[in-house]
Amino acid sequence: MSVVDKIKEHAVLTYFTLTIAISWGLVISIVGLDGIIGTTQEQEDLLYTVVFTLLAGPIVAGLTMIGFINGKAGYKDFIHRLTKLKVKVQWYVIALLTAPIVGIITLFILVPLSEMYLPAIFTSNDKLSLVLTGLMIGLSAGIFEEIGWTGFAVPELRKKHDVFTTGLVVGIVWGIWHYITALWGSGNDLGDFTMSLFLPMMTFYIIVLPAFRMLMVWVYDQTHSLFIAIIMHGSLTGNVIYMLLSPELSADGVALTFWYIVFAIDLWIIVGTLIISEKRKVSTAIDKPLAISN
Repeated sequence: MSVVDKIKEHAVLTYFTLTIAISWGLVISIVGLDGIIGTTQEQEDLLYTVVFTLLAGPIVAGLTMIGFINGKAGYKDFIHRLTKLKVKVQWYVIALLTAPIVGIITLFILVPLSEMYLPAIFTSNDKLSLVLTGLMIGLSAGIFEEIGWTGFAVPELRKKHDVFTTGLVVGIVWGIWHYITALWGSGNDLGDFTMSLFLPMMTFYIIVLPAFRMLMVWVYDQTHSLFIAIIMHGSLTGNVIYMLLSPELSADGVALTFWYIVFAIDLWIIVGTLIISEKRKVSTAIDKPLAISN
């Protein structure tokens, strides 16, 4: 078997490897191996550079693999899915509101513990700036990332796996891909590793992202719209990381970790409910012919 055949046989694994290699390689080229744990000042100065550099991985790897595996037909299908805007309104509602609604509910559940859990969008004196920043960062993340994750990896995995297995696999790798930014952002003023900074980010990447990705794949499976995936991803990033996160909560590693844990629990409850619902639909579909024959 030739190298080309092996790559095609393991297309998704190749995509994952390329994505991580490109993103991590570029980030390391900017911060250097000795700066892999950044100081507070470096994090302030290089934050957007590092974030947008990280985003190069999914889009470059995704577009490369689409062409390599499916050629011109792959790009044609990609454009069709990217520009597929005509879907039922309910999917726009789910894509846009799942993250903020679950996030706000979770925060208000925790407000009795501390007022730092009040959503930033409710307490900020500069709501317009908060919203605009959330929209910019959210859409940037959605566009650059989903061209790879949903543009290539999800449909390829769906050829062999069900919706929720696909979502879990992509969600786990999605979290791992973020690891380098969690490590870089875990440094204190002296550049020493600080668990209180590292833990919230890794909690979000390890238990929140897989659950949310499973919901994203479920929505994509109903719509086959890459555009819907982009705005759903953007809603998560823009709301949970920016519009809902108060400065006080952001500065408290323990409280932030706790919020992410409870937020993840709420998401996993939704995922579990969907899995049960889908299994019942399959069971009902199988039983119907039996009932007719009887």
